[in-house]
Amino acid sequence: MANNEGRTFLFTSESVNEGHPDKFCDQVSDAVLDACVAGDPMSRVACESCCKTGMVMIFGEITTASTVNYEQVIRDAIIANV
Repeated sequence: MANNEGRTFLFTSESVNEGHPDKFCDQVSDAVLDACVAGDPMSRVACESCCKTGMVMIFGEITTASTVNYEQVIRDAIIANV
């Protein structure tokens, strides 16, 4: 606990090891963001992803003028993590 000008608050954080699905999903979402911004620097991307064995799902809101092959972006992210 820390005290800041008479107020008390509790700081927490989460940490996961390499290979954890959360880390993998973050890398997939980052790859989607990178692909959108590469084609359109003014892209607006609010992308989340989730995965299980044999499946990756992305969802959220993406506004971009570029054409992105999301399936290929995800496949490339998977290969980069193998």
